[in-house]
Amino acid sequence: MTHPFDWRAIARQVLRVRELDQFEEQELVAGKMTDPRRIIKYQFSAGGHELVQVLLANALDHPRDAAGIYYRSRPFLLSIGLTVREVLAGGLGRVGSPSEGRDAGVMFNLPARGRATALPCGGDIGAQYSPSAGWANAIRYRARVLGETEWEGAIAVAMGGDASAASNGFWAALNIATTQNLPLLFSIEDNQYGISVPAQLQTPGGNIAANLASYGNLKIFECDGAKPLEAAETIYDAVRYTRAHGTALARLRVPRLQGHTYGEDQRAYKSEALLEQERARDPVTHLREFVLQNGMTADEWDALRNDVRAEIRAAWQQAVELPEPDPAQVTRFILADSAVPIQGGLRPEAAQLANGSDTPQPEGTRLNMLDAIRKTLEHELRVNPRMLLFGEDVGPRGGVHRATVGLQKEFGVARVFDTSLNEEGIMGRALGLAWAGLLPVPEIQFRNYADPAQNELSDIGTTRWRTANKFANPMVVRMPAGITMKQFGALGDPWHSPTNEAPYAHMVGWRIAFPSNAQDAVGLLRAALRGDDPTIFIEHRGLLDTPNARRPYPGDDYCLPFGIAAQISAGDELTVITWGECVYRCLEAAQAWAGRVEILDLRTLIPWDREKILDSVKKTGKAMVVHEDLVTGGFGGEIIATLARDAFADLDAPLERVATADTPIPFNSGLLAAALPSVEKIRATMEKLLRF
Repeated sequence: MTHPFDWRAIARQVLRVRELDQFEEQELVAGKMTDPRRIIKYQFSAGGHELVQVLLANALDHPRDAAGIYYRSRPFLLSIGLTVREVLAGGLGRVGSPSEGRDAGVMFNLPARGRATALPCGGDIGAQYSPSAGWANAIRYRARVLGETEWEGAIAVAMGGDASAASNGFWAALNIATTQNLPLLFSIEDNQYGISVPAQLQTPGGNIAANLASYGNLKIFECDGAKPLEAAETIYDAVRYTRAHGTALARLRVPRLQGHTYGEDQRAYKSEALLEQERARDPVTHLREFVLQNGMTADEWDALRNDVRAEIRAAWQQAVELPEPDPAQVTRFILADSAVPIQGGLRPEAAQLANGSDTPQPEGTRLNMLDAIRKTLEHELRVNPRMLLFGEDVGPRGGVHRATVGLQKEFGVARVFDTSLNEEGIMGRALGLAWAGLLPVPEIQFRNYADPAQNELSDIGTTRWRTANKFANPMVVRMPAGITMKQFGALGDPWHSPTNEAPYAHMVGWRIAFPSNAQDAVGLLRAALRGDDPTIFIEHRGLLDTPNARRPYPGDDYCLPFGIAAQISAGDELTVITWGECVYRCLEAAQAWAGRVEILDLRTLIPWDREKILDSVKKTGKAMVVHEDLVTGGFGGEIIATLARDAFADLDAPLERVATADTPIPFNSGLLAAALPSVEKIRATMEKLLRF
């Protein structure tokens, strides 16, 4: 067949990658470069992978194409517009690199420069797959639901080595893509090794394509990635098939000519015979033979090589002159500021809804928190066509807690939809959707169920920072947590009941809301949905349908700013800081001391209202923190540490905290009562402090 590739341009791109690797290996790594300011600290050779990545980059010619990349994707990146200077600046950790010196030198990102977008690289193996599925999902949504014809025909590509096909992320993305036949191409560069582990220990028989031959809605392509014409035609056919029909996988067999990283001796796990076989399959050697047989002369090849060597030397001289990052900016872009990102979320396309009023306009009868959340989601879905709500059982069933009842019927399966039982896939898909300019609102059924998605959650929080605001991914993750109240009393267990919010407070880049009543839930949820940061929205199960949390609906315009604590009761002798369902236990415990105990509901943990807490404690001189999370490592420790530092001279008593014992949440009611911060425990601590 006729293929669309310019072999002279391909040869130059391949040579540039090979020569750049060799320049770094021979002159710039530790032991070769003596100036510590000019050492390339991370060197991952692409030797053997160059040709297939360059060919793939040239095949992706739609302006909305995107690829989930990994740490060995430099050939692809250099072929879609990343410059040699930017690559070298990355290795040096300088301004002018894609991360501005924030991320490791081989972790790249690239908003579209006339060709495909390179989605931000994560350091977690397999983390690129489900975000790529999210981008593919967004292509279909923006083209078919929003009617944006410029997205028609685009595809997403998930690039990875063969070992990464053993990861959770790969299988999550595979199920997302094939169950919906999304335009996603899995490009698997199979060099038969994951660092030193052979392919037979990663997947049965060492051939992921053979194992997936009968997988539904998946077209398989295979080729020898060292043979130029075979590789070109296979990659082009795979891309063309994905554009026209849907999900495909291309297994591109390549040698890995260097170790996993610079300095690794492959002879520890590869025989000399195998090393010789791999050297004989060098795609650069085969490419030279191919182009010389098809019109290029040896002198022209040498001229290309000399030209890229000169380009690399010139880029190096430019890179070493680039400034170091400003240390004063180290915390910038952890959360959004006035600077608009290049890609991701609604701000770059001026599609973000404005915040509403922070003054509630109560209407109607009192709603429980569950109905208030549902009503807020319904209104925001109606006014924001880019908002998508998804998770396990959120569709016809309306969620296991019934917060999404009726929403799929009203807004359709493209906007409110069920997912496979894979939290990594839920969160990774959300990341890709957000990068593609949509507003994902994933639901995790219970707090503990989020743990398999930890890598994606971490990547979501750090994207804006590690790309220096080039990419952003605002979203709202709804997450029920805590014990629940039934007609027979409190109910808990180790799997459905922990609140466990503290680890999220330690995850950079996330905002955390933890409302205690229906009005606050509406205001915080709407503020999060109209914000520009990823937000974890914790819904305490003990408040979803209980009288304490009921409030009138505060109106469709109500937005409650984050970081403002609420004063629940006034007092002048003791400050109690709490949040979530514990607010009501504290109120009950303080009934005997009206006017003496001031209770503050944080409402949000990130950010939290330091100023109001400090003002109260400086007034009362005494403080305690109450929360349902465990004592050790709980967020109360952060508050107490702040008070000990900033209000030490004003304290008249030791700082106290009442929290769940360091134990899993018990199922037995007696054990549960013994573990939780009960009203009696809270009251006893209040009394002790008031008497001190």
